Amino acid sequence: MPEGPEIETERLHEAIQEEMEKEGGGFLKRIALSTAILAAFAAIAALKAGATVNESLLLKTESTRLQAQASDQWAYYQAKGLKAAVQEATAASWEAAGKPVPGRLREQSKRYAEEQAEIKKAAEEKERGAR
Repeated sequence: MPEGPEIETERLHEAIQEEMEKEGGGFLKRIALSTAILAAFAAIAALKAGATVNESLLLKTESTRLQAQASDQWAYYQAKGLKAAVQEATAASWEAAGKPVPGRLREQSKRYAEEQAEIKKAAEEKERGAR
């Protein structure tokens, strides 16, 4: 009985390895190219997502600023209403005392009411901008 195979397998083994490397090399190149293309698409998608997030944050900040300004306008509106109410109460006390109401009280009350209407328009505009 022979100790080793009669066919020389070392050269056959080398030939098989060379063929595998030739065929496998093309396959590996296709896999690498596909991976690179997918990575490029993923990077582009990530950039677009980041830009969308930044735009969203900018709009939210602007909305918050406008809402704060609208809130300030409504507080100013209420202050003018209180001033008008004080002027009317003062005029009522003059009338209750049977004395003539000073003209400045009526004028100031009317002026506060007009200013209040303008302030209301500005506050509503700010609220629309915030939405």
